[in-house]
Amino acid sequence: MIDLDDRKPMNLRRRSIYLLPNLLTTAALFAGFYAIVQAMNSKFEFAAVAIFIAMVLDGLDGRVARLTRTQSEFGAEYDSLSDMVSFGVAPSLLMYEWAFKDLGKLGWFAAFIYCAGTALRLARFNANIETIDKRFFQGLPSPAAAAVIAGFVWVMLDNHFSGQEMRWYAVILTVFAGLSMVSNVRFYSFKDFNMRKSVPFIVIILVALFFILISSYPPGVLFLLFLCYALSGYVLWLLGFRKKTSSPTT
Repeated sequence: MIDLDDRKPMNLRRRSIYLLPNLLTTAALFAGFYAIVQAMNSKFEFAAVAIFIAMVLDGLDGRVARLTRTQSEFGAEYDSLSDMVSFGVAPSLLMYEWAFKDLGKLGWFAAFIYCAGTALRLARFNANIETIDKRFFQGLPSPAAAAVIAGFVWVMLDNHFSGQEMRWYAVILTVFAGLSMVSNVRFYSFKDFNMRKSVPFIVIILVALFFILISSYPPGVLFLLFLCYALSGYVLWLLGFRKKTSSPTT
């Protein structure tokens, strides 16, 4: 018979382990909230950077949960709610405050398309999590969509373009990102990439060069990187469509 006092340290230790990934999720949520506050205060560059920080933290919490074997249904639901704030509300509000205010109903409608697209994307992901092909995402992932929005604002600010000057480009990009999230276009997930597998030395050099490239001009490189990813799904879809139409029928 196990004494109750002997089980308390085990229970406390188990709770402290489960706390770790949720702390990272909370940090990502805070970064998203911070982005909202900074956007409302017209500090758009701070808001854009905060969204990218939320992306990094969001990518860490799931990996930490898997490595420490602390995955839970609570963590999955909490992560989705955090994503809605950081990658749904924050980017749409950032774009609205920066470029859409003078567009009237069209402005808030474009921002809402993006926000609603994020909510629908997250709900569909949670509903289909056990049935989808793990190698691909169905629709543009919400962090990537947020990176396109935040990266665009960051690049324009860094090159001294105002939201007023870029508002129509911003509308097109925002609607594109919002609709891409709820599309059936498949985007490569990189989940089958094995980090434990040995690779040629040249790969390490290329990774180092990649980080050097990012550090040389973060806003431009990050925006271009995620914009290419957002377009990659459509490129793959077109290639697949052409292959189907060109294949001989029997």
